[in-house]
Amino acid sequence: MTMNSAARSRRWQIAAVLLAGLLGNLPASVAHAAGDTVPADFNGDGYRDVVLRVPGADVAGQEDAGAVIVLYGSPSGLSAASRAVVTQNSPGVPGAAERGDYFGASTASADLDRDGYADLVVGAPYEDLAEGADKGMVTILWGSRSGLTSGRTLPISGGLSFDRVGRDVAAVGKGSSATSSVTVGAWNDTRTFRGTFTRSSLPAPSAPGYVGWFGSVTAGDVDRDGLADTVAVTGRAGGHTGGLVHVNPENAGGFGESLDRGDALVATVGDVNGDGYGDIVAGDPDEPAQRGVDGERGGRILIWYGSANGVPTDATPVTLSQDSPGVPGAGEAGDEFGGSVVVADFNRDGVGDIVVGSPGEKLGTVAGAGMVTFIPGTRSGVPGANSASYSQETSGVPGSSEVDDAFGTTVSAGDVNRDGRVDLLVTGHGENNYAGAAWILPGGTTRPTGTGSKIFTGSQFGLSGSGWQLLGGDALPLL
Repeated sequence: MTMNSAARSRRWQIAAVLLAGLLGNLPASVAHAAGDTVPADFNGDGYRDVVLRVPGADVAGQEDAGAVIVLYGSPSGLSAASRAVVTQNSPGVPGAAERGDYFGASTASADLDRDGYADLVVGAPYEDLAEGADKGMVTILWGSRSGLTSGRTLPISGGLSFDRVGRDVAAVGKGSSATSSVTVGAWNDTRTFRGTFTRSSLPAPSAPGYVGWFGSVTAGDVDRDGLADTVAVTGRAGGHTGGLVHVNPENAGGFGESLDRGDALVATVGDVNGDGYGDIVAGDPDEPAQRGVDGERGGRILIWYGSANGVPTDATPVTLSQDSPGVPGAGEAGDEFGGSVVVADFNRDGVGDIVVGSPGEKLGTVAGAGMVTFIPGTRSGVPGANSASYSQETSGVPGSSEVDDAFGTTVSAGDVNRDGRVDLLVTGHGENNYAGAAWILPGGTTRPTGTGSKIFTGSQFGLSGSGWQLLGGDALPLL
C-alpha cells in the first residue's frame, strides 16, 4: 500500500523523533496527553467502559484514518469480545475515513447533555476541510442505550491558528448541562465550549486562548466554584525544556494565567490532599538544563494545590522524582518520569492517588521498556511514602519487557467491574513494533495489583498485529 505524502510525512516525523531519541538528540517520546480517556458508561448499563485510541489504524484501505475502540465494562471486567470499533465510516459518525485524518488522536469523556449516558469527544487533527488541509475536526459522539451511535462536530473556525484542531481535548460534565464544558487544543490556541449541550444545539466557543506551541489540555475545578477550570500546557518554547502551564487561557485577554515556577508537558486535575479543591498535577519528563531549576534527572511531576482562590501564579509547586523519598527507582537520563499522569482514589481513603508513567524507563538491560509508579496522596506532608512500581516484569502482568515498548505511554483509571475498586489502565505505544498495546490492572485493597491483569493488542480487534497502529494512543504530539 502506498502512502500519500501527508501520511508518509507524519509517519516519518514519528520515526525521526524516535530515532533521534535513541541517538540522544531528543527525548525518545514527547508526552501528548496526561492519560488515556477516563472510563465512562456510554451505554448506561452501570459499568464504566474503556476507550482505546488507535490514531494510526487503517480503515477501508485509508491509511492512518484512525479509530477508537470501546471496551464495555461488565461484572467480569473487560473482554476484547465485548467491544465497538468506531471510525468515521461508522453509521451516525460525521465525516468519512480518509488517509491521514488520525481520528482518535485525542479523546475525552463526560455526560455533556446530562441524559445519563456518557458522551465521547474525539479529535481528528489532520482532517481536511474546505478551509484547507490538516485543519482538524472535533466530534461529539452521543452515548445511548445502544452505545455511541450518532454525533455532531464542534463549530470551530478562525482565530490565530485554526490549524490541527483536536490535537488534544478535555471534557467535564457535572451538575446541569449548563455547566458542562469541552476544551479543544489546536496548533497555537485553545477554545472552551461551556454548556448547554444538546443533540440539536451546541454552545459557541470562547475566544481563543493563545498558549503558543501547543502541548495538552485538561480540566477540573481548582477553586470549588462549581465550574471546570481549563489547564493548558504548551510544548517546549521560550527556552524551557518543558512547556508553560496556563490556567483558563481564554481569560486575561486570551493568555490566561501562566504558573511561574515549573515546566511541564502534560497535566491532570485531582484532589491529592483531600481538602476538596482540585490540584494540578503536571508531568515534566524532559531532562533539565539545570537540575532542580527546570527539571530533574529522569523527569519529575509537579503539584500545585488548589484553593478558594484557585492556584496563585507565583505558587511554588511540590516536586517529586524517582530520587524523592519513598518513590521507587532512581532518576536516570531518559526515564521520562512524568510522561503521563492520572489521579484517582485507589485506596478509598477520600484522597486522590497519583499514577505516573515513565515510558522511557530502562529495566535491566532493556532500554525504553517503560514503567508506571503509584504514589498515594496524603492529607499532610509531601507524597511519596508507600509508593510502588509496575511493569511487564510485575507478577501477573502479561507480556515481557522489550526495547522501546514504552509501557506507561498513557495511564488512566476507573472501576470497570463495579466492585468498588479503581482499576488501572496502562498503554504502551511501542509494543509489537508500534502496533501498541493496553493493559488493565485490577484494583486491589490499597493499590492496583498485577494479579488478574489482561493485555489487549491490535490482533484481538482485527487490526494489524504489528507496525504503526498505535493502539492506546501515541505519546507524541501529532505535529
